[in-house]
Amino acid sequence: MTMHLLSAQRLLLPIPCGASYRAPPSPAIKPSPLGLRQFTSLPLHLHAVSPATVATDGGSTSAQPDSWAEFASRVSGEWDGFGAEFTAAGDAVELPENVVPESYRDWGVQVFDWQTQCPTLADPAAPCDLHYRLVRLLPTVGCEADAATVHTSHQRHASSASAFAYSAAGSYVAAWPRGPAPVLEVEHCVVHPDNREVRVRLVQTVALAKEARLRGVKVFSEQWYGPYRNGDQLGGCALREAAFAAGEKLAASDVTGQWQSHAASAARFSGELDPETGKFAGLTPHEPGERLSRDDGDGIVTLPKQLWSSFKEKGDDEFVCEVGWVLGHGSAITSRCVLSRDGDVKASFQQSTQPRNEIH
Repeated sequence: MTMHLLSAQRLLLPIPCGASYRAPPSPAIKPSPLGLRQFTSLPLHLHAVSPATVATDGGSTSAQPDSWAEFASRVSGEWDGFGAEFTAAGDAVELPENVVPESYRDWGVQVFDWQTQCPTLADPAAPCDLHYRLVRLLPTVGCEADAATVHTSHQRHASSASAFAYSAAGSYVAAWPRGPAPVLEVEHCVVHPDNREVRVRLVQTVALAKEARLRGVKVFSEQWYGPYRNGDQLGGCALREAAFAAGEKLAASDVTGQWQSHAASAARFSGELDPETGKFAGLTPHEPGERLSRDDGDGIVTLPKQLWSSFKEKGDDEFVCEVGWVLGHGSAITSRCVLSRDGDVKASFQQSTQPRNEIH
């Protein structure tokens, strides 16, 4: 009888704050598709202008060359949420066993998501002066925000990117070299067009040896929680985001087929580097109407959160890293980066697209 009671208690273990999981099937409990408890948001008493309330240029996602100050005001702040890693085939990668609470290891709970913070600061008066810190918090049993512990903290500065392109809306694309092996991380930060306080960041890790290949994809789903404080306040279970890695993936049929852009912006880089900023530019208006065709042979990897990643060769000397976010009513936002085989960034594009059969 005692063993039976203990088993029942273990079935009712609280779900970890800052982690998604996939528990073994049980006749007593039917697992939900996400295996998550819905978190309730606590009110945030902030007295600051948010990215959503900064004056806009009429909703355009394009940026003018002098739009750095507007970009800086929108990208700066405390961005908290969840992050997960996926293989090149789109499979979620479990967190290392040594960071998972013993209670979950004992019960066979699989944990895939880190709770993350990304405090970001850009100087509106100094183009290219941007830095952010990616903080991963250890998963906890229960939802005590004060129990959160920093596992890793890594800082990046735009000056260390081999290329950086930004838009006034707060989105950007950056290429980050990683050594000593020839590896490049292509980071796409995409802000939701209807809510400037919501964004996703997809980081494609590319090996550049004899033949460029995709190693994996990191996904971060984040929301803006206030002005920059260098991460001194942990979000805990007041987060409006939830763990997602074990969730349902986007259907491949929602990505493949014929698409057409109705708004676009681009940054093109020459082989010459600016002596002060390197390959650094604002995304500027690009002629819309481009027709895009995607099929199963384009290296498309579907992901949760209505996201996808694509990696494919373009001719003999170039390859294309692309990510997309499917929004409501069949529309999507895509971010595309064209690189040479040795990782030199040639151009960056961001587009709002719709399937051609829905364009009238």
